[in-house]
Amino acid sequence: MREAAFIKENREKWQQIDNQTQATHIPAETLADNFIELTDDLSYARTFYPKSQTVRYLNQLTGRYFINIYKYRKKEKGRFFRFWREELPLIMYRYRKYMLYSFLFMFAGVLLGIFSQQQESAFANQILGSGYVNQTMENIEKGDPMAVYKMETKEFMFFGIATNNIKVAFLAFILGITCSIGTVYVLFSNGIMLGVFQYFFYTKGLLFTSAISIWLHGTLEISAIVIAGGAGMMLGNSLLFPGTYKRTYSLFKTGKDALKVVVGLIPVFIVAAFIESYLTRLTEMPIYFNLAIIGLSALFIIWYFFYYPYLVHKKTNGNTTEN
Repeated sequence: MREAAFIKENREKWQQIDNQTQATHIPAETLADNFIELTDDLSYARTFYPKSQTVRYLNQLTGRYFINIYKYRKKEKGRFFRFWREELPLIMYRYRKYMLYSFLFMFAGVLLGIFSQQQESAFANQILGSGYVNQTMENIEKGDPMAVYKMETKEFMFFGIATNNIKVAFLAFILGITCSIGTVYVLFSNGIMLGVFQYFFYTKGLLFTSAISIWLHGTLEISAIVIAGGAGMMLGNSLLFPGTYKRTYSLFKTGKDALKVVVGLIPVFIVAAFIESYLTRLTEMPIYFNLAIIGLSALFIIWYFFYYPYLVHKKTNGNTTEN
């Protein structure tokens, strides 16, 4: 290729990369991709146009990028805070549509659970277990329908719930390897359980009583399971639609992001387990206290996992262009 044709083909790309060097912060992935592009072009130019101005220009531009990479490595000392402040929010924004799909599958399960319980009152025994249903019926007769949350010690309950919920989240994520079929099953089955549970209390005239107790911890817990399901769908989509990448590379690349999402949910599950173990059992608490916790939990999920990612994306990219 003649030098003029080489310059014409790549000029716009180089100008864009050159403009990005003026930014105060360049995302790590962009930094790496641009550096690779520049080094490839520089090697080509050195081979075919060794004494040209093109080589000097690319050499200077590559040098500035090398300095930026060095600065980025120095900033890695604050990686823990950067993960929560930028990395996780940007991943959530990039893959936000999978969170919507995950929610829709779980919601479909909730609707099916409600419908099934309407058609067959004994359906709750199959989904929730006869032991649980019978115990709850006894508690309702005693005037304390949520007494099931008082049966175990706080510490043992906290450890068991936190461990179980984290297992469910990782299961929803890992089963994405089945092209999302396993993830959908986890979401759907949990949705059915939730729908049956709430409709069961509705038939007893205790929907509000159960809701302000269950959603005390369930706002964080269920939301986190939905997001973990979205991570599983990210994994499945990377296999079904790898784009221009090989499936193995697509799986590896997206899998890292999906794993970061699930790891980011661990604190949410721990807080949810704490609320369920130490606060849900306090059924005599004023209703406004329950509603305040539910409201704050919902605001946190909406803000950190959905609205804040939009703000970080806008700040990082300088626009709100859809991916």
